[in-house]
Amino acid sequence: MEHSRFYYHVSLILSISGLVFPVMVGSIGINYGQIANNLPTPDNVIPLVKSIGATKVKLYDADPRVLKAFANTGVEFIVGLGNEYLSKMRDPDKAQAWVKANVQAYLPATKITCITIGNEILTLNDTSLTDNLLPAMQGIQTALVNLGLDKQVSVTTAHSLAVLDVSFPPSAGSFRKDLVGSITPILNFHAKTNSPFLINAYPFFAFKSNPKQVSLDFVLFQPNQGVVDPKSNFHYDNMLFAQIDAVYSALASLGYSKLPVHISETGWPSKGDEDEVGATLENAKKYNGNLFKTICQRKGTPMRPNTDLNIYVFALFNENMKPGPTSERNYGLFKPDGSPAYLLGINGTDAISTNSTPTTAATTTTTPAPRSPESSSTGYLSISAAVKVMFWTSWWCFYFRFFCCCFVYLTWESVVVCGMI
Repeated sequence: MEHSRFYYHVSLILSISGLVFPVMVGSIGINYGQIANNLPTPDNVIPLVKSIGATKVKLYDADPRVLKAFANTGVEFIVGLGNEYLSKMRDPDKAQAWVKANVQAYLPATKITCITIGNEILTLNDTSLTDNLLPAMQGIQTALVNLGLDKQVSVTTAHSLAVLDVSFPPSAGSFRKDLVGSITPILNFHAKTNSPFLINAYPFFAFKSNPKQVSLDFVLFQPNQGVVDPKSNFHYDNMLFAQIDAVYSALASLGYSKLPVHISETGWPSKGDEDEVGATLENAKKYNGNLFKTICQRKGTPMRPNTDLNIYVFALFNENMKPGPTSERNYGLFKPDGSPAYLLGINGTDAISTNSTPTTAATTTTTPAPRSPESSSTGYLSISAAVKVMFWTSWWCFYFRFFCCCFVYLTWESVVVCGMI
């Protein structure tokens, strides 16, 4: 019964996906977490990923079932090496064995383009993990070089926005002083390998912690007066863009102004506990719906107006076994049975065709290892690479319009035959 219900929902979603979601061809990513006991099999996840126009998927591990299922689909993958494996990657043999088993084994059928090492390590206050992070990144990078894969697969790590000491005004963005010694060598690694700097960003947390002073419209991309950076005079109409530029400023302050910034996680929960202000279905619909629309506009930040923004939405599914508050189990765009958690309200009139450049190992958006209960993301970052949305020229639209024309024609014929006209 459960399986038949799932297939019904998937069929329904695919049949109306041109109305619920734009048909996209481009760089929009989705986080595929699996901390649940009721999720569909990876084979059944493929149509859901395609129904939202996602061409990139981020895993928090290197699940062989998923990587095999998505072979020859053209979907790009970021795989994750969990926090618990960092110390082992100091050993060159173990690092190479991991890459062979979890990356090389699936290439080229499955398009693995990036590996994330750990998740939010620097803000976990774990000295051992911090000490092992860069060596693990270097170990995996060396393994890729030895295997001839370094040109197609990049290495990075994802950070919480809590690595920032100052985030407003954006022009004053800076890293925490106690983390500068740890983060600077990592930035140097990125510069040498041409890999992106990743941030997990959640405007929801900023609003939840201070709902009386943080404007809900500002964090949800709704019409609002916005704020002006007194130093740069740039105007910001959403929190995400302000935080992205704060990260750019922090990078520039350490001499790394040219590093690309990608958003490895951002999203909004559709349900929360009583004290989780703002965690509602309506707000989730507005945040993610407006985020998708912003992506379609291919709109850069005030500080980087011509730079594509890369984003991985969190998350594909509601995950019923995630620890923590209720919100942690309700970030999904989909329920486990394949039905939408809510409709994003995007249609063809929002579509804007853009010309995005295929992501290479050097520019691939990447993302972090599993979100842990200690996750310290309090952020509010930003958006994704260009997305080509071609609704009215899509096949779905063709079939829909064909159906409508047939329906109108048959209705007209019936009226004429019955002598009503």
